[in-house]
Amino acid sequence: MKKILVINGVNLNMLGVREPDIYGKGTLKALEEQLKLRASQSFAEVDFFQSNYEGAIVEAIHGAMGVYDGIIMNPGAFTHYSYAIHDALKSVDVPCAEVHISNIYTRDEFRHKSVTAPACIGQISGFGFYGYEMALDALLALK
Repeated sequence: MKKILVINGVNLNMLGVREPDIYGKGTLKALEEQLKLRASQSFAEVDFFQSNYEGAIVEAIHGAMGVYDGIIMNPGAFTHYSYAIHDALKSVDVPCAEVHISNIYTRDEFRHKSVTAPACIGQISGFGFYGYEMALDALLALK
């Protein structure tokens, strides 16, 4: 059974409250329940971590090595400037799929660049919560 760590970054604890016209009305708890169900159908296990602190996310990434078969990560705004998270991903031998609920390329110009994506196997953007399921499927398909 493959184990996947799902990391949600800054402000994602505010899902359902923060800008529902962009992020939808679903909560982080609802997202986690949806992904748990999808994982169980795929005979996989998922654990969840959310933090508004960059260093805590770096430590979660470091802690994934040797424990998880993959990481699904939505860094939130850290996407656009956290070289620390980029470097943490490069320092572990755990494939990561970057996910964004909204299409970051149709939003503010500063959101168009991800400094974390180059350290990931791929990026999924704009499919809402379903993007996490897509990332799960992609990670589970890896050998």
